Amino acid sequence: MSAEMRRNSIAVPIKNIERELICPICKELFTHPLILPCQHSVCHKCVRELLMLNHEDSFDAGSECSLPGSPRSRVPSPSMERLDRLVRSGSISSPGWRRGSVTPRVTTIPCPGCQHDIDLGERGISMLFRNFTLESIVERYRQAARAAVAIMCNICKPPQQQEATKSCMDCKASYCNECFKMHHPWGTPKAQHEYVGPTTNFRPKVLMCPEHEMEKVNMYCEVCRRPVCHLCKLGGSHANHKVTSMSSAYKILKEKLAKSIHYLISKEDQVRTQITELDVLINQTEENGQLAERRANEHFERLFETLQERKSEMLRSIEQSRNRRLDQLRSQVEEYQGMLENSGLVGYAQEVLKETDQSCFVQTAKQLHVRIQKATESLRTFHPAANPCFDEFVLDTSREETLLKEMCFGGVPDPPLIDLSRSRVYNEATICWRLSDDHLPTDHQVLEYRRLVGPSQSPSQEDGEDSGLWRATDRVYGPSTVVCDLEPDSLYAFRVRSCRNSMYSPYSPEVKFHTPPAPAFGFLFSDKCGFSTERLVLNKRRDSVESVAGMAFLLGAERVQTGSYIGLDYIIGDAGISQGRHYWAFTVEPHSYLVKVGVASDSKLLEWFHNPRDTSSPRYDHDSGHDSGSEDTCYELSQPFTLITLGMGKLFIPKASSSSSVSSATASSTDPSNRVLPMPQRVGVCLDYDAGRVYFYDADTMRCLYERQVDCSGTMYPAFGLMGSGKVQLEEFITAKRLTF
Repeated sequence: MSAEMRRNSIAVPIKNIERELICPICKELFTHPLILPCQHSVCHKCVRELLMLNHEDSFDAGSECSLPGSPRSRVPSPSMERLDRLVRSGSISSPGWRRGSVTPRVTTIPCPGCQHDIDLGERGISMLFRNFTLESIVERYRQAARAAVAIMCNICKPPQQQEATKSCMDCKASYCNECFKMHHPWGTPKAQHEYVGPTTNFRPKVLMCPEHEMEKVNMYCEVCRRPVCHLCKLGGSHANHKVTSMSSAYKILKEKLAKSIHYLISKEDQVRTQITELDVLINQTEENGQLAERRANEHFERLFETLQERKSEMLRSIEQSRNRRLDQLRSQVEEYQGMLENSGLVGYAQEVLKETDQSCFVQTAKQLHVRIQKATESLRTFHPAANPCFDEFVLDTSREETLLKEMCFGGVPDPPLIDLSRSRVYNEATICWRLSDDHLPTDHQVLEYRRLVGPSQSPSQEDGEDSGLWRATDRVYGPSTVVCDLEPDSLYAFRVRSCRNSMYSPYSPEVKFHTPPAPAFGFLFSDKCGFSTERLVLNKRRDSVESVAGMAFLLGAERVQTGSYIGLDYIIGDAGISQGRHYWAFTVEPHSYLVKVGVASDSKLLEWFHNPRDTSSPRYDHDSGHDSGSEDTCYELSQPFTLITLGMGKLFIPKASSSSSVSSATASSTDPSNRVLPMPQRVGVCLDYDAGRVYFYDADTMRCLYERQVDCSGTMYPAFGLMGSGKVQLEEFITAKRLTF
């Protein structure tokens, strides 16, 4: 260690390292620790007992070897020195081996530190090094823990026993000054013994090789990262390994350890700061947790109050209905009871029957008969005054119980992510997103958007009216929504968040979209005007057209010569433009050989569709795509069409004539290197009919790639030309309006 490191080192009190000195098995201070191949240390007795337990679990399943308690309480162990002598001499086998057994011994144990299986090999425990350094540290810790408790001389006898001043490593005993002189007189071999300060740990003077008992370790294997002797290197298991001298390994490892310790100590302030931050987080967590508990209690209390109110109201209604019905039934009982008790009517009727005077009888019996008839009629048509069934008060709470069971308390949901590949922005925006993967359902989502840059502003300018003002949509219960009435040629920012149990997630990362410079123009491919069914294939929706690569060559095979050429096959939109500004977008498959896109007037289309093509002349068709210059020389202001060429993953900008007017972005298009651009994933076209100008955009970034004048004397149509293999796909937003007609 350098002098600077020594100066900067801070001594850590030995009493603070107790947890590093505890065996992971017996949970006591290490006793004769061994170093496992995984570099973790375990007491010798604990390793031995682990082997025995594994052996008994393997061959004596069901025995009482797994009684509770510490392993040391079950298996008595001999002293360390005696055990080492027995194992090294071969008098006993390694733990796990039974003499006379035909089954292989168990030498695999799980490391209690890293939980990995450790294979000790054929020699078992004898292959492990004792961790003498750890033993010394444990002994120093014991002495520091004992503090004023002194180590006494092993020779002096009480009550005259003296405190030890030296310990002999050869005699493995401690001595006071007088006893040491007596037992190590000058001029005798004992005078040459190694002595140290008072200690109870008498370790060997040198570290011996576990494979070659009589050899000292003097080298370090860099492959196995363990000390070895020269026999291990010459013909042992480390013969082909790279080794270094012990002194070199000592120096390198000590410097590395010292640097690591120095770095750790130098970061003490940072660690304390982080501990302080963690304490703050702990307090915040405690406070926020208590706040969440209070809020949850408030919510449930309100639910309980509502349920209690509804319960009281329902019980009150049941009680009122019950009392009303009981009153009705009791009244009916009293009425019938009165009929039984009114026996005088029957007696009176019987006496009337004894009357023999007919006129007198008729006079009396008529009224009596009416009274008796009413009584008998009520008996024939008996109906209870009230229904004893309370079916109308049967409460069906299954739906409410389901809702309560489905209440999830997953906390704040994770924010959704806006899907750029599926989102499209025109004068209306379709924004799609992916929900988080926390597998808990959300109640709804809310999309927010704001305009960042207006039509006449640069990105660095602020829009005073809308800057910083987010507008929110209504609740969205699916993975997408449509935002209407966006300003043209403006930059918008969008973000979305989820809600679960009235708890909102953080906002998703903002995404920006640039709206087109004009409203979307809806059209489909026309299959009635000049469409070649032999060389072009339309899908059923008429929003995709594909060129059959070899068909034109096969049809003109007899005329094909070297250098021959097949003309373009044109197709147009089924809707034309006669005023205003309009925008549409489409994709061209990257594998397409040659595709021309743009606008053309109805007069130019008649010329293209009705004039015959010459399959042997490469210069006949001005818009052939052949880079001969014939096409470009005709690109004058008076031309009622403008087309750009895409193919083979490239976009080719036409040459500008001396009298043509092009944008500043393409003013240098006469340079061939500036005329070739990478093909955009999506291409946009904007036609300003009133200004007689057409613009071509990268539809993803809304960057204008090319613009020029065009003669808009008639009705202008979106025009497409294909040669060889190729495919054009109109965007769904462009075709959706036409498909709804």
